[in-house]
Amino acid sequence: MTSSTPVTDVLGAPYSRTTFTLADDHEGPVVATLVSRPADPDSVPASGPRGAVLHVHGFADYFFQTGYADWWAARGWEFHALDLRKYGRSLLPGQTANYVTDLADYFPELDLAWQAVSAPGLPVVVSAHSTGGLTLPLWLRERGHRPAAMVLNSPWFDLKGPWLLRTLGTGVLDQVGRRTPMREIPRKVSGLYARSLHREHEGEFDFDLSWKPLQSWPVYAGWLRAVRRGHAELHRGLGLTVPSLVLSSARTGSPAEMSEEVHTTDIVLDVEQIRRWAPALGTHVTSIAIPDARHDVWLSREPARRRAFAELETWVSAYVHKAGADGQ
Repeated sequence: MTSSTPVTDVLGAPYSRTTFTLADDHEGPVVATLVSRPADPDSVPASGPRGAVLHVHGFADYFFQTGYADWWAARGWEFHALDLRKYGRSLLPGQTANYVTDLADYFPELDLAWQAVSAPGLPVVVSAHSTGGLTLPLWLRERGHRPAAMVLNSPWFDLKGPWLLRTLGTGVLDQVGRRTPMREIPRKVSGLYARSLHREHEGEFDFDLSWKPLQSWPVYAGWLRAVRRGHAELHRGLGLTVPSLVLSSARTGSPAEMSEEVHTTDIVLDVEQIRRWAPALGTHVTSIAIPDARHDVWLSREPARRRAFAELETWVSAYVHKAGADGQ
């Protein structure tokens, strides 16, 4: 596995990107992409950055949440976001978008990203959203890394739906996903969530619709089987000791059309499931519900976003500040 020389990212300066060339899979060449933003110079102590953040996106997603990166950079932290294989910047022609059959398939690029951001000896805060919020803790437990802290934004901790779907349905999925992993799972996608975000629709953010389409990406049995196996591992308890912050919306929504509910609830995941399973991460978990937040808390409307950043500020001051000071 190799990495490229950093070049200016599609987001423009000060963002740069480095491409990791990974081992080929059944579809051919595979890459992952690390997007980096330096700490704001005025916020960096004379001894150097306070630390580094390593962030991982969710399903049908990639890194474009610059407001979140800017928040850390303004406080003297380097920010790095990993576009996993077959997502966003890392999606190559001919690949099945977002597809793996084991969440551990992502561990090689997480290893490379960890090596890159922790090499200077800085404290590292790991961060993730949605499906990334499941993959990242599993990787931490497997590798035994000890980051300074972990921030999870609406992590996907269980399958949304009735009890039968989550029990008997998972058993059937395990067999189907093993035998016919490329079988597409039928589902209805309204496109309301992505529309609520994109500035050409009802939102305020700009992102590439070829990387994060309004109608999401197809879900395949092999991929969903991998996720459910990850859920089962989480539910057994991961035993992590890293201070962890779990943010979510205060409410789950199920709107049938564009409405205020789309903008003020999580219409992707069940927030009660997030709060139920957050303690399974380990021994030091803080769970906070943000009123009127969207699924991606950092892409909420400004009042909810401001509340979320205030909660992050308080938590970082309590649990991460000393680690950052020790790294100076």
